[in-house]
Amino acid sequence: MNYVSTRGGIEPMSFKDTVMSGLAADGGLLLPDEIPDVSDRLADWQKLTYRELATEIIALYSSISSKDAAALVHRSYSAFSEPEVVRMVAVGDLQILELFHGPTLSFKDIALQFLGNLFEALVEERGGELNIVVATSGDTGSAAIHGVRGRENMRIFVLHPHGRVSPSQRRQMTTVSNENVFNVAIDGTFDDCQGIVKSIFTDLPFKTRYSLGAVNSINWARILAQIVYYFFAAFRTMESTGLEGARFVVPTGNFGDIFAGYLARKMGLPVTRLVLATNENDILSRFFESGTYALGEVHTTISPSMDIQVASNFERYLYYRLNGDPAAVGRAMAQFRDSGSMTVERQAGEPVDEWISSGSADTQQTLEVIRSTYKDHGYLLDPHSAVGVHVALSLEGAGEPTICLATAHPAKFSESIGRAVGSKVARHEMLDRLTDMPEQFTVLPSSLVAVRGWIEESLSAG
Repeated sequence: MNYVSTRGGIEPMSFKDTVMSGLAADGGLLLPDEIPDVSDRLADWQKLTYRELATEIIALYSSISSKDAAALVHRSYSAFSEPEVVRMVAVGDLQILELFHGPTLSFKDIALQFLGNLFEALVEERGGELNIVVATSGDTGSAAIHGVRGRENMRIFVLHPHGRVSPSQRRQMTTVSNENVFNVAIDGTFDDCQGIVKSIFTDLPFKTRYSLGAVNSINWARILAQIVYYFFAAFRTMESTGLEGARFVVPTGNFGDIFAGYLARKMGLPVTRLVLATNENDILSRFFESGTYALGEVHTTISPSMDIQVASNFERYLYYRLNGDPAAVGRAMAQFRDSGSMTVERQAGEPVDEWISSGSADTQQTLEVIRSTYKDHGYLLDPHSAVGVHVALSLEGAGEPTICLATAHPAKFSESIGRAVGSKVARHEMLDRLTDMPEQFTVLPSSLVAVRGWIEESLSAG
């Protein structure tokens, strides 16, 4: 299987080159040149453990042998506290898919532990070194750091928006003292951080000179690892209900998590609907309601990982929405870049997408669903997962199996949980240990020149 750019300006690439490149040289995102139909394998796959299922799916999309894929999967998930990597919990009529049992208590660990091990194997195979540059709205940074820290011939540079991540999220990044970890706080929003990183990766001489790699969800391997839990959760739900299929509600900022579900459905998994859930930063929700993707003001909320206006994986979805026409994708993205808005064509009365719907929750609604879920069921939701549950509770079709993705442990957002339930019940010993540890990070303006200079200076010093 080869990989192509959403903008069509490169020759097809191998899986390994795709992982190492992150972003295509023409500025597009990389996608497989075909999506395999696995409908005839579903009955057999339903019997597999999570790790076995991950091995099958990773081997399907890569040039990695099943034996090597199994070894990668084993190493990647050996530090997870849950034997099956993820856990499903019934809360009222909903199924909560807990994705936060990895080393940093975030769903990002599932992809980034895998990507860290994959990078290490590829660097060892090819020689040289790899310098990772990543923007984070909160959880990606710490998960990426813990996937890379201490590895030979690899360094990681993490940009987070200054004062716009939770204290626990910040400390999970800035208390890591390994010499190959560099943290910077940008005076700006996450979109500013992400824009700087994308600009760095489109500067091909700079990218090549410093052997840069990407771990943001623009990296295809991130999406690949996330496809697995859609299959696993659907299989477990189908077993428990006796019904064929389920709908998923996905808290969404960068569109990577829900895009993995979109691909799972294209592969043949019986997903009846994907429901996108956003906070006040609702560019994606507005798109699926109106067909217009238009910038708005970035609002600071209690679900900071979704405080995003420019969703980095949206272009991958757009490629399929525009029937795999890279020229049309290029025109649409150029229009968005120049005007801050673009619109997809559709027939009057037709939905933007037959299989994706959307909803949103503001801060008060998010706090209320945290409060009511704890009061009625004794279950704590983090603010991002609560956005999804709020949207799920408003859906029509009572009795249809509904799986809500829980993306972070509530202890990562203890202040917001305290606001909702009136007591400090969201605790985790891993986070408690970080409170008094020294932090190391640099503060920089929202400037491409400043960040490039910081990377060059850090590499020359090391």
